[in-house]
Amino acid sequence: MSRIAKAPVDLPAGVTATIAADAVTIKGAKGSLSLSLTSGVSVVQAEQKLQIKYSEAELARTRAGATRAHLANMVRGVTRGYEKKLELVGVGFRAQVQGKNLNLTLGFSHPVNVAIPEGINIETPSQTEIVVKGIDRQKVGQVAAEIRGIRPPEPYKGKGVRYANEQITLKEGKKK
Repeated sequence: MSRIAKAPVDLPAGVTATIAADAVTIKGAKGSLSLSLTSGVSVVQAEQKLQIKYSEAELARTRAGATRAHLANMVRGVTRGYEKKLELVGVGFRAQVQGKNLNLTLGFSHPVNVAIPEGINIETPSQTEIVVKGIDRQKVGQVAAEIRGIRPPEPYKGKGVRYANEQITLKEGKKK
């Protein structure tokens, strides 16, 4: 059994938690996030700490650790936020934010437009860099993965959209 659920989640100054029967809402400087609770798992607030309580049912024990991890991620999200950096590698590959769309030129015969979801902020410090920011860890990772999935790095030259500091193992070309 995991011991993650036994560790309390600290609430820093400026962060408040509202606990209802089936949901927990965390509010901070950057925004507000909500987590719905499953049956057998409950959250109790004592001073500036959130403690996970769960029944002895096997399903509740397995979900208690995940609930604690989600709450810790939510607290970090409303205080500091999350960001993923992507790099474009390839001749003529460019990214540009225009309003609520991310315009990508990735070597296709057409430009690719990606709608920026609500709660996500995308910046392009240079033409070959994309920074995805937000308070929801899952949503930031999902948007970054969808952008990367448009043109993932290919294994022979490494061209495509990759995460910053991602190591691509290149294959050797065909020998004569």
